[in-house]
Amino acid sequence: MRWSRKLENTTVRKLEGSLFIAPWVFGFLVFVAFPLGYSLYMSFHQVKITVSSVNYTFIGLSHYREILIANGSLLYEELFPFLRESAMMIPIILVFSLFVAILLNLRFPGRTLFRVIFFLPVIFSSGQIVQEFIAQGEGSLSIMETLRIDYYLREYVPGSWAAPIQKVMSSFVLVLWYSGVQILIFLAGRQTLPASVYEASRIDGSGPWNTFWKITLPGLVPYIFLNLMYTVVDLFTFPSNPIVSRVNTSNYGSSSALAWIYFLIILTFVLLTLLLYSRVDKSLSGKR
Repeated sequence: MRWSRKLENTTVRKLEGSLFIAPWVFGFLVFVAFPLGYSLYMSFHQVKITVSSVNYTFIGLSHYREILIANGSLLYEELFPFLRESAMMIPIILVFSLFVAILLNLRFPGRTLFRVIFFLPVIFSSGQIVQEFIAQGEGSLSIMETLRIDYYLREYVPGSWAAPIQKVMSSFVLVLWYSGVQILIFLAGRQTLPASVYEASRIDGSGPWNTFWKITLPGLVPYIFLNLMYTVVDLFTFPSNPIVSRVNTSNYGSSSALAWIYFLIILTFVLLTLLLYSRVDKSLSGKR
């Protein structure tokens, strides 16, 4: 009798758990798994939409060959400049957000107000708003024009790198707008570091510079990795991304193939980030 009651309780708990996760499972299958599978299916077909139906003609890997080999302009003309631009934006965002998070962790009047000010752009800025700001030239720093940075870039930097650097500088203020979430993560990570360690460091006569390099930075390594992952995914999927804009065409088969190629590129970056973090974490594990 007791065993039967225990079995019934276990069944009821499983049923309750299944009911709780059922909305998420339904949403994942309908809004994630099905579109993913459908786009992969279309990438191997020539899709033609008529008034009464959608016709699919199987063409195998033709779209992939067209994008990767035959017509490289579909991908490479936009991809390489964007990768150079991202290689400059990612460290800027990480360093800036870490610097601001450490400042916001200090005790000073109006600290809560400044935390809100730094996070508000994350709430208000959407893809269209950011694009409009960039189009109006509101994202650039006036000091760049004063110091004639563009002129020196054109004169002394190879063209393949000068253009991405100029683009980053023309939207430098907006790049810093992307740092709101990263600041929040660094701030939460900084507050997890025990105050007793800093107190012991001060008693031993350690200065702020040594405290930062010996205690704060090693303690924030997991959060640096988390922010690196977030920044990579955020930059590669932002609506103003040139590759994403190329995916939105009426040629559904070619666009689907381009989306899957781009997904594999993002996945490669994420795996490289994981590898980098595992190496850094392993080298620092003996020092903690």
